[in-house]
Amino acid sequence: MRARAALAVQRRDGRSVVTTLRAQAPLALVPRRGAAGAAGPGAQVHLVGSAAGPLAGDRVEIDVTVGPGADLLLTGIAAAVALPGTGSPSRTVLRCRIADGASLTYLPEPTVVTGRADHHTVFEAELAPTASLRARDVLVAGRTGERPGRYRGTVRIGCDGRPLLVQTQEIGDPLLDGSAAHLAGHRVLGTEVVISTGPAPEPLAGDGWSLSPLPVRGALATAVAHDAVTAQRRLAEALAGLAGRAQAAQEGGCSHVVVRNRSQNPSRV
Repeated sequence: MRARAALAVQRRDGRSVVTTLRAQAPLALVPRRGAAGAAGPGAQVHLVGSAAGPLAGDRVEIDVTVGPGADLLLTGIAAAVALPGTGSPSRTVLRCRIADGASLTYLPEPTVVTGRADHHTVFEAELAPTASLRARDVLVAGRTGERPGRYRGTVRIGCDGRPLLVQTQEIGDPLLDGSAAHLAGHRVLGTEVVISTGPAPEPLAGDGWSLSPLPVRGALATAVAHDAVTAQRRLAEALAGLAGRAQAAQEGGCSHVVVRNRSQNPSRV
């Protein structure tokens, strides 16, 4: 199955408004409307699977544009389950363009890589100099008691033509998954990147998580765990350390990294 989707948000009269919304199965884009949608100035759109998958051979491409000064929260509502099939690997590509003064918060639900699946993802984001981004990815290596299939995910994030983060992650290789430099025998790998104004923070680490500064600005949180709930809690601990450093820097009269997210309650991670 091949599908394309497009989403664009612009700022109008002090609010972020969805101006483009197109999708095809196996993906639906559902904006938050009514009183809940009007509760804040940011736009919120849910990623909804309208068919099982991703299944081998599926090709899904999503283009997201956030206009100047606009805020978009893009969330999932259920885990994605990568399934086996015949033919080529399944592939999902998300391309984002974030203009000056705009922010994108991308918080999908976990992706479960089932046995014999072969799934590839690409996340690309190009930020203007004053744009901000928060993007999370949680990978579950197989269902309970199951060896996972293969997964390969590439992230490319740039700002004003300069690379901030380029990395590729793989799961499904028993030797790699057991390595202390990778999953270390854990079943879940979580990453969360935060790009906002100000210089990069100092590196931090805790139980099962680390926070690494990126060139120029921003940071990458990484966590491993035996379940998705614990992995997301550890990512939250890493980002709490980032927020704590930012607050301390502000109190000391310095400008530092600030996690910017007007479209979501900052207490939620």
